[in-house]
Amino acid sequence: MNPLLIAVLVLLVIGSLLLWLGMRRQKSMGLPAGTVLYSDPVILGSPEKPFYDPEWKLAGKPDYLVKENGAIIPVEVKSGAAPESPREGHVYQLLAYCRLAEVHYGRRPPYGIVRYANRSFRVDYTAAAEQELKELLEEITMCQGKESVARSHRDPARCRACGYRSICGERLPANPS
Repeated sequence: MNPLLIAVLVLLVIGSLLLWLGMRRQKSMGLPAGTVLYSDPVILGSPEKPFYDPEWKLAGKPDYLVKENGAIIPVEVKSGAAPESPREGHVYQLLAYCRLAEVHYGRRPPYGIVRYANRSFRVDYTAAAEQELKELLEEITMCQGKESVARSHRDPARCRACGYRSICGERLPANPS
C-alpha cells in the first residue's frame, strides 16, 4: 500500500478522533453545539479585555460565548449543584452577558445558558428580560452614592457565608431555628 495513502488515512482517523473528543467535552461542559468564540481566561487561555457597553456602563467577561447556527449564546458556568431553578443573581449575570454580546457582535442572542455542575438552564433573552436588567442596573447606579443600602437576605446560606457578616447590622442569626 502507498505510504502517502497510509499517512493520509492515519491523519483522518486522528483528526476525526480529536473532533469527536472535542464535541464530547463541549457537551459534557453543558455548552451548546457550535463554535466556542470566547472563553474566560480563567477557564481557557490568556487574559482578554472585558466586553463593554458604554450606553449602559456595563462591563464583563462571560465564561463562554458559543456560535450556534449563526446565533451567539452566552454560557455562565457555576461550580455548585443546581437549585430547583437558576438563582436570580445568576440569571441577571447571564442577561448582562447577553447584552454585552449583543453590543459587541451586533447580534441579539436568543437565549443564554446557566450551567451548574449537574444541570443547565436555558434563559430566554426577551425584551422583558432586557428591561428587567436595565431597571436593575439603574437601581444599582442610584444606590452607589448612598452611604447605606439595605441588603437582601432571602438566602440564609449566602448570608452565613458572606465576608461582611461580622460587620453587617442586618445579618441573619448564625443558627436558624
